[in-house]
Amino acid sequence: MTESQQSATDTRYLREIIGERQAKAEELRGRGIDPYPPRTGRTHSIGEALDIFATHEVEAPDSEGPAVVLAGRIAALRNMGRIAFIDLHDDSGQIQILASKRALGEDWQLIDAFDLGDFVEASGPLIRSRRGEISVQADSIAMLTKTLRPPPEKYHGLQDVETRYRQRYLDLIANEEAKEILRTRSRIVSAMRRFMDNRGFLEVETPVLQTEAGGAAARPFLTHFNALDEPRQLRIALELHLKRLIVGGFDKVYEIGRLFRNEGFGNRWNPEFTMMESYEAYTDYHGVAEMVEAALSYISTEITGSTRVPWGDGELDFTPPFARVTMVDAVKQHVGVDFREYPTIEAMEGLLRENGVAIPPDAGWGKLFDELVSERVEPHLQQPTFLLDYPLAISPLAKRTEYDDTLVERFELFVGGWELGNAYTELNDPVDQRERFEEQLRLKAAGDDEAELLDEDFIVALEHGMPPTGGLGMGMDRLAMLMTNSQSIRDVILFPQMRRL
Repeated sequence: MTESQQSATDTRYLREIIGERQAKAEELRGRGIDPYPPRTGRTHSIGEALDIFATHEVEAPDSEGPAVVLAGRIAALRNMGRIAFIDLHDDSGQIQILASKRALGEDWQLIDAFDLGDFVEASGPLIRSRRGEISVQADSIAMLTKTLRPPPEKYHGLQDVETRYRQRYLDLIANEEAKEILRTRSRIVSAMRRFMDNRGFLEVETPVLQTEAGGAAARPFLTHFNALDEPRQLRIALELHLKRLIVGGFDKVYEIGRLFRNEGFGNRWNPEFTMMESYEAYTDYHGVAEMVEAALSYISTEITGSTRVPWGDGELDFTPPFARVTMVDAVKQHVGVDFREYPTIEAMEGLLRENGVAIPPDAGWGKLFDELVSERVEPHLQQPTFLLDYPLAISPLAKRTEYDDTLVERFELFVGGWELGNAYTELNDPVDQRERFEEQLRLKAAGDDEAELLDEDFIVALEHGMPPTGGLGMGMDRLAMLMTNSQSIRDVILFPQMRRL
């Protein structure tokens, strides 16, 4: 059978199933039963019921368990003619429903209307079955939602990757592991929020729609503000508005927010992603590094119970202090040169050729250098490592180092060979900042469409004075990948971006 013939057969089979289930729904309506009632009398979640019965067995082992009303999705159904066994599942767990024709009376007719995936309600006392399984001895049952399409086949799980990401709800029904990863992601975000709150930071919200999306080297998504008849851009970073708040007198601020960068897909990239950015007055990038160590050791312990986290066939160790190496030393170690001796585009292109690194078209010096580091340095940084003191050419928002005017007080944190965080001692000299923005505009005019834009209002804010400040940006999606041992960013995003069908 060809692929198209198989597809046609599958479609025909699905239509038959949908037709059969629609007929069951209509049959229920004909008997005066709503297959989609507006509410349930549920008294407990399944997990709560299991806990209640465990306590009951200790306190009154020889008596019948308490009566409950449970609701959930049918995960398995075995109708033996006069008795039926239903595995009922909700977000807290699974329990068996023992249904007998004698106990249910007229409700027994509903068993024939039930299919896998339907949502049903069952009431009765909690018991332990002959096989020792905690169960509900049903004295009544009810339909809550008649599903028209069958659930994914749970024995093998949902295998098609495209379907898993495009129809995430099917992935969650079929794959408990996928569901647990996404639960863990939520716990990671909550743990980060607790850490920042306990450290005295104020959580804030800044605009998603911006007149000039700045704070990072990335292409923005474009939109239009109809009421004002003006163009807008979706934010690519949280930085510039958060630093305005430092100017305004807040000493510690952070935001966990969605960012949008108009770029490609990959195992570590999604055009829509979540970032935590924080800014703290009266500290520098060394103080930020210490905070990052404390945050990641705290979060890993909260999530996994340890600062040592499984990763691939090994593990990552988030025990402070993390390794620290300067960019100059890292490039010397892994490339064998001092990159400061290659100050022109032509020289850097030659260095990339010598190292077998592809040269991106129309790239400036900074883009070329970034490609070199990405290919030849970053893969070696597996355990948590701060890569310190970046070239000024790729860091327009960071303060220069005191020992070399061509370098800035910036670090990126690498874990598993990936960039996880980016931090600066923030540039607070408005004249220097304007000059750097203007240089970025020259790069953009020369063809670098990821160069920074000039935000005039931000310059005005700096002219009012910003104290010495340390800033941080950390990718929450990548952090979730590392903490859950996931190799694709799509596994930790509920609804990743997909090409339209």
